[in-house]
Amino acid sequence: MTDFPLLVLTHDVPLWVAGLLITFVAEIYSVGLMLLTRYVYGVSRLSLNNEVAGFKFAVVGVFYAVTLAFVVIAVWEDYRDTQGAVRDEAKAAVDLHRFSYALPQGGSEIRKHLVTYIKDVREYGWPAMSLGKPSEQVAKDLRLLTAAVLAVQPEDGRQNTLFQHSLDLLTVMTDNRNERLDSSDGSVPPILWFVLIVGGLITLGYPAFFAASNVVAQVLMTASLAALVAMSLLLGLAFDFPFTGDPHISVYPFDEALQQMSDQASAP
Repeated sequence: MTDFPLLVLTHDVPLWVAGLLITFVAEIYSVGLMLLTRYVYGVSRLSLNNEVAGFKFAVVGVFYAVTLAFVVIAVWEDYRDTQGAVRDEAKAAVDLHRFSYALPQGGSEIRKHLVTYIKDVREYGWPAMSLGKPSEQVAKDLRLLTAAVLAVQPEDGRQNTLFQHSLDLLTVMTDNRNERLDSSDGSVPPILWFVLIVGGLITLGYPAFFAASNVVAQVLMTASLAALVAMSLLLGLAFDFPFTGDPHISVYPFDEALQQMSDQASAP
């Protein structure tokens, strides 16, 4: 989904630049349209709309606020869930590394492929997810790790129990990897972004139907509304792609997992 314009925007443009760009466009559109209608129709004519247009604007504003809030909350919850999936995957990898010492032949093949998997997730997985795509190298590492775990043949009841738990940990790793890959290209459908953008244009265009006697006060109120809508859209955009741009989900849990594996390998 790298051709999705919003993903390209968050990947190629710093967040502060995107924020300034979105706010600038919203300000120019809203304030410019309001001043244009004042110039074309005059204050006295537009002021006749204040009562009726004010009531309708309240309805439009509430509808758009609810839709926008729904999207912002949804992307924030998905962002936090993806953060949890990253932590759970890293913790499961550390546990699998620890359990491998009690498996037949000391689980050396499992540990070898597990360390390679963690390193490649850090080196290849994160850059690929920032583009909304999975890493083929990491997928290959996971297949080799799975084959190494499935090749274990327990020799007694104790090893069989540990083997079953190792399978559970491998499943946890796989499921959480799939969850972070699913979130990497965004959780908000393009049609919903289309509705938000068009709804924002309608909402910001409504001040053009009003005319206050104090033009400075009206410009400031319109500009404030435009900035609020722009910042809310930016918030949803920043969290919709959790591995792209800044803020993004850190690879730190995998750094910590690799360090713990190293400590386990050097422990007596």
